Amino acid sequence: MSSSLRFIPNALCILRMLLVVPVAWLLANHEFRLTLWLFAFAAATDALDGFLAKRCGWTTELGKILDPLADKILLVGVFLTLAIMGLVPLWLAITAIGRDVIITAGAITYNALFGEIDGHPTWISKVNTLCQIVFVLLVVAAHAVGHVPRNVVIGLGALVFVTTVISGIDYVLTYSRKAVHVSRRRRGLPV
Repeated sequence: MSSSLRFIPNALCILRMLLVVPVAWLLANHEFRLTLWLFAFAAATDALDGFLAKRCGWTTELGKILDPLADKILLVGVFLTLAIMGLVPLWLAITAIGRDVIITAGAITYNALFGEIDGHPTWISKVNTLCQIVFVLLVVAAHAVGHVPRNVVIGLGALVFVTTVISGIDYVLTYSRKAVHVSRRRRGLPV
C-alpha cells in the first residue's frame, strides 16, 4: 500500500471523535435505530484504523494519541448520555467515565513529570473497550429493536464494571511503578 495513504488511520480517529455529537444527539432524541447504526459505524472505524495502522505499517505518534483519545471521547459521550436518559445505571457510567478521567489525568501528569508515556493499551484495556462498545450496542439495540434479553445486558454491564475497575487499577499500578523507576534512576538510586 502507498505510504501517501498513511493519514487514513488518523483520519478515521478524527471521524470517530466528530461522530460523538451526532450519536449523542440521536440518542437523546430517542432515535435508537439511527443511533445504533451510527455508533456501530463509529466502533467499526476503531477496528479499521487499528487494522490499517498495523497491517500497512501506518502507525504514527499522532495515531498513538488519537486512537485511545477517540475511544475515550466516544464512550464517555455515550455513557454520559445513556446515564442522563436513565438507560444505564449512574454508578456504571461514573465508573466508566471516572476510569477515563483518572487515566487521562495520570497520563498528563506522568508526561509532565517523568517524560513520554508508552501509548500502547494493555490487553485488559482492550478487553474493557470491547466490552463497553458491545454493552452500549446492546443497550441501544434493546431500545431500537427490543429483542435483547435483559439478563444479557445486565451480565455484560457487570463485565463492563469488572473490566473497567481492573483496567483502571492496572494503569495506576503500571504507571506508578514506572514513575518510581524513573524517579529512582534520576536520583542515581538502584532500580
